[in-house]
Amino acid sequence: MSSSQAHRTIDAIWRMESAKLIAGLTRMVRDVGLAEDLAQDALVIALERWAETGIPDNPGAWLMTTAKRRAIDFIRRSKLRDQKYVEIGHSINLYTEDDVDQTLDGEIGDDLLRLIFMTCHPVLSQDARVALTLRLLCGLTTDEIARSFLVAESTVAQRIVRAKRTLSAEKIPFEVPAREEMKDRMSAVLEVIYLMFNEGYSATSGDHWIRPLLCQEALRLGRILAEITPHEQEVHGLVALMEIQASRLKTRVNAKGEPILLMDQNRAKWDQLLIHRGLAALDRSRKLGQTLGPYSLQAAISACHAKARSEAETDWIRIAALYEALARATPSLIVELNRAVAISMAFGPAFGLQIVDELNIEPSLQGYHLLPSVRGDLLAKVGRHDEARTEFERAASMTQNTRERELLFQRAANLRVDRST
Repeated sequence: MSSSQAHRTIDAIWRMESAKLIAGLTRMVRDVGLAEDLAQDALVIALERWAETGIPDNPGAWLMTTAKRRAIDFIRRSKLRDQKYVEIGHSINLYTEDDVDQTLDGEIGDDLLRLIFMTCHPVLSQDARVALTLRLLCGLTTDEIARSFLVAESTVAQRIVRAKRTLSAEKIPFEVPAREEMKDRMSAVLEVIYLMFNEGYSATSGDHWIRPLLCQEALRLGRILAEITPHEQEVHGLVALMEIQASRLKTRVNAKGEPILLMDQNRAKWDQLLIHRGLAALDRSRKLGQTLGPYSLQAAISACHAKARSEAETDWIRIAALYEALARATPSLIVELNRAVAISMAFGPAFGLQIVDELNIEPSLQGYHLLPSVRGDLLAKVGRHDEARTEFERAASMTQNTRERELLFQRAANLRVDRST
């Protein structure tokens, strides 16, 4: 394996394992900033050693073992070593390889949930919570987060640094809070889990369009929350949304890892068990008797796709109406863009294009690659192929995901071929 291949492999492993590492280390040192530093130290050691010895059979366990040894070394050197020795003696054993395997398989889900509640503490602003979550739980770089939210990289970096300092200074506990405190954080926790799932469903950057393990982790955490808080409507709404979306994961890419768009997916291969679970969760949400919230509305939209046996049978008029309700519940330019797609499918591309053209002048969407991507699709459908090709190429130049860039350039090239024939 070449050096560049090894680095790409290690980067992929890091994206899969970093959240587990940081969660486990936070349980030890009770400081999320220090935990991230220790995890990064383990990554540096891996980059050095694996280049010589090769990647171990269980890289996650290797990283966890190395990081925990670094944590124990730090505790020995710290002023609080006597107190920490007592804590370690009561809470964990010194880790062996077998211990690490057991930890990864057993307790890690709870650790991730504790970390989410910690980073969603109301002492942090919403922007800080989101940035910290994407950094710690999704393994995104500050540049990737900045591009996702159309802000300066320095702004994101400052938010993350301040958030970690605040959690440390305020001594925010690493725990799932009591039920009465949980309600205050639930909205932020659901947002964080949804961000995790979305990053797995459509990766911001890298060589893979989907990150299934991240989707699975988010779905598992959502299911745990639904058991803990059975009367929270939006918890069930989010679980329903993730279950139904996850049912399509295997059909979102082909054997080569190339993206397959919704309209081209083989619906017979959608996971019917996950769809059934999702529809059941949506039903639980509706039975709580409240007006559907944003996650439940999105789940209802996904359910329309799940119930349709083909694109032609999809109830696009209902989907458009649900997006209208979602826009009222949570006004957003992104929701409006999705509504434009639904309108185009229900009533014709010209109607959707009219909405998109209005969004095209919005300053905050100028760096959002899905805007020219959607506009290119609608322009192609109304026969304006030259403009459509330009939009696909512009979208390709903006995305940081290799697979998505290739797809967009291919769509642009297909229009050039169609025009010449």
